[in-house]
Amino acid sequence: MRKTSSRLLALLSLLQVRPGWSGDDLAERLEVTVRTVRRDIDRLRALGYPVATDRGPGGGYRLRPGSQMPPLLFDDEQAIAVAVALQSTVQPAIAEDADRALATLRNVLPPRLRQRIDALRITTVRPPEPGAMPARALDPLTALSTAIRRREELRLDYTPHQGAAPQRRRVEPHHLVAWRTHWHLLAWDLDRDDWRAFRTDRITPRTPTGPRFDVRQVPGGDVSAFVTSRFRGSDGTDAAWPCQGEAILDLPASAVVPHTADGLVEPLGPTRCRVITGSWSWTALAAGLGRFDANLHVIGPPALREACAALARRYAAAATEPDRPDVPDE
Repeated sequence: MRKTSSRLLALLSLLQVRPGWSGDDLAERLEVTVRTVRRDIDRLRALGYPVATDRGPGGGYRLRPGSQMPPLLFDDEQAIAVAVALQSTVQPAIAEDADRALATLRNVLPPRLRQRIDALRITTVRPPEPGAMPARALDPLTALSTAIRRREELRLDYTPHQGAAPQRRRVEPHHLVAWRTHWHLLAWDLDRDDWRAFRTDRITPRTPTGPRFDVRQVPGGDVSAFVTSRFRGSDGTDAAWPCQGEAILDLPASAVVPHTADGLVEPLGPTRCRVITGSWSWTALAAGLGRFDANLHVIGPPALREACAALARRYAAAATEPDRPDVPDE
């Protein structure tokens, strides 16, 4: 039989996997008696985990939201910081574990913290450079995300660059995005009647917020492509490639991001992603997309499709050649 501490961790893990368990099912999974399960449930409650008991034939045990944090040695702000870090994870080796950890954390948080985490709906447009995650105090990010979720106008002071005087702006906030080492607020600028991206570390929100607004669609209807087009070419490191194309790969985004330094990777589900990238030639771009061991669906432009077809013919010919091509003797 497992030691009590190990068994409690296994029991807690089971309770977090699905909404409810019967005592018999838990006993079978843990290879203990129903009586031991009851004792272990009492131990979890004593540790602060809110395990509810449902009576009746279909009853059992379930982990419910608590009125206070379980003893994880996290304060409120640390719990939110963990949630933000887990949402920002793009490393393929830990992406799945990060998703499960975020679900586990959210399930045991009290309502006030769950609401704050749910308010942090972040559109990750391009993953930061390795080792350089976006850094920003949590309170402004939460305030901006809350205004986005509630569709409330914002009044803010914005400093366009270091040493400049703050500018008063009125905006309709739509998306909070991560670009390299900074967070940005994508918003409709009411005074300039146009879309703007504001670095959040240069924003000082003013209270109270303004009236509610109707959601606008960014040009093209694609947040990621729109933000990428705004930033690319804005400095020497992001000069646009002469050949740029778009394709869908039958791979999770987490498996493609580490190998796409000069492009945009957008998740389309657990096993597919959209890639917008570029290269110095259409052949090089087609070859770069073809290096992934997955099905490739070219969206465009036609020049990229033609390059893929040319490579396909070239590879097919190479596959039918003799084992040793004729080469002149030295």
